[in-house]
Amino acid sequence: MTTRHIPVALTVLVAALMSLSGCQQGNAEKKDSSKDVPVLQLASEDRLVMGEAEHGSGPLITGAVQPEKRADLRAEISAVVLHVLKENGETVRRGDLLVQLDTTSIRDSLSSAEEAVRAARENFEQAERQFQRQKTLQAQGMVSQQALEDAANRRISTQSDKAAAEARLVAAKQQMARTEVRAPFDGVVSERRVSPGDTAQTGKELLKVIDPSSMRFEGFVSADRRADLKIGQDVDLRIHGASQERIEGRIRRIDVSANPVSRQIAVLVDLNDKRAASVSGLYGEGYVRTSKSAALMLGDADLQRDGDQVYAWIVQGGKLHRQPLKLGDRDERRGEFVVADGLKVGDIVLRNPSRTLVEGSPVTAKAAANAPAAKPAAAAASNAS
Repeated sequence: MTTRHIPVALTVLVAALMSLSGCQQGNAEKKDSSKDVPVLQLASEDRLVMGEAEHGSGPLITGAVQPEKRADLRAEISAVVLHVLKENGETVRRGDLLVQLDTTSIRDSLSSAEEAVRAARENFEQAERQFQRQKTLQAQGMVSQQALEDAANRRISTQSDKAAAEARLVAAKQQMARTEVRAPFDGVVSERRVSPGDTAQTGKELLKVIDPSSMRFEGFVSADRRADLKIGQDVDLRIHGASQERIEGRIRRIDVSANPVSRQIAVLVDLNDKRAASVSGLYGEGYVRTSKSAALMLGDADLQRDGDQVYAWIVQGGKLHRQPLKLGDRDERRGEFVVADGLKVGDIVLRNPSRTLVEGSPVTAKAAANAPAAKPAAAAASNAS
C-alpha cells in the first residue's frame, strides 16, 4: 500500500486562501452590523435647547368669572306676564322693553285716580273763587269775618283733597310703569326666569342682565396664605371654557375676614383681557404670583422615570445620552419642573422621548422641508467618473 504525500507548498497555499476568505467574511459581517445601527434624525420640534425661564410660586386661587355690572330684574307688582321680548344671550340697550305685564287692574286704578284728580281740581277752583268773592265782599263790609273764614277753610280743604288725589294719580302711573320691565343698562340677557302666562308675584325674578365688558374673577385663597397676598399682585389663571388657555390678572381687593366655614378669603381679581372670558360663571383656578426666579425647567412629557430616578435624553457629540436629573419644585403656572441639577444652559434635550431609545445612538439634524435634496451617492460617483 502506497502513501500519497501532499506537497507542503500546496498546504500553505490552501491555508492562506482560507484565512483570506475568513477575513473578507468578517469584514462583511462588520459592515452589515454597522448598517443595523439606525441614525436618529431630529427635526427642530424634536429638540429643546435649555434656557432659563421665570419660575413663579404662590398660593392657589379658585373661583369663577362674574360680571361687575349685573342686575336682577324682579316684579314690583303682582300681575300676569303677557310678553317676554328678549331671550338668553340677546343684547339689549338701556331702556329696551324686556317683559310686559298685564295692565288690566292697574289701568282701572289709573282711570279712577285721573277722575278723582279732575274732580278735586274743580272743587278747589270753585272754593278758590268763593274765597276771593267773600274776601272782596268782606272788604266792602257786606259779609262778616266768619263767612270769610269759612270760605278760607273750604279752600284749604279742597286744596288738600286735590294734593291727595294728585299723589294717588302719581302712584297709579308708577304702578302702570312697573308693568314694563326695561333694561337698566347696555348688556346681555343672561337668565330668563319667566314665560308668557306666568303669574309674577311681587319680588319674583324675571330676567338677569349683565355687562360682558365688566368681567372680573371672584376667587378664594386659603386663610393660611393671607400674609402672602398684597393688592396689585399678578395672578395667573386658567379659565375653563375661555378663548385663551391662560389669562393674567391683578388683585384689586382682599377681604379682611375669612369665611367661617371654608376658612378661605375672598379675593377680587381684575382680568387684563376681559374679552378672553366674556361668559359669566366660568370656573377658573390659578396661582397668585408672590415670588419669582430664573431656573431651568422641563415638562413632564420630556422626562423619563425609573422608580425614584428621573432622566432626560440629551444630545452630546452627535449621540444620545441618558442624563440623570435632580428635580426641584413644580411651577404651577407652567406645569413644568425645575431642574435643580443635571442640565445646564445650552444643553440639547430630546422632547417626548420614547422607551425604545438606545444609549449612544447616532443623531443627525433633519433637513428642512424646503431644503434642496442631496444627490444619491451612486449618482454623485457616476458624475465624478
